[in-house]
Amino acid sequence: MITGMAHVCIGTADLRATEDFYCNVLGFERHFAFIRNGEECGFYLALPDGSFIEVFEQESTPEAANPPIKHICLEVADMDGFIDRARAQGVEVSDKSLGGDRSWQAWLTDPSGVRIELHQYTPESSQNTRVDCVLD
Repeated sequence: MITGMAHVCIGTADLRATEDFYCNVLGFERHFAFIRNGEECGFYLALPDGSFIEVFEQESTPEAANPPIKHICLEVADMDGFIDRARAQGVEVSDKSLGGDRSWQAWLTDPSGVRIELHQYTPESSQNTRVDCVLD
């Protein structure tokens, strides 16, 4: 039985930029490092719900027209406040919009090109009401 998401793994060509983005922009905590031959080659980031993002260094970021991970979606409590803070740090974030599921959403991209969707649920969100989301 699956009890939750343990982690998502992201490859990066720049560990420091990726750590800065996830810790200083998104507010995650660095949990532990992966060390190979005395050198850091990756790390774990802790999310508030007990799940993790695993980051590993790689030679270059693969470019694919259809990547297996489409995006990561993170829930936020204050969409407007988050957008303001991220933009103040120079991060490009889309304006918020109300999705077909009746949740507020906005988009940004990490330094390795991983798309991140932000969600702020509303009382009418399909995630709360279980009402089907009909897309045009």
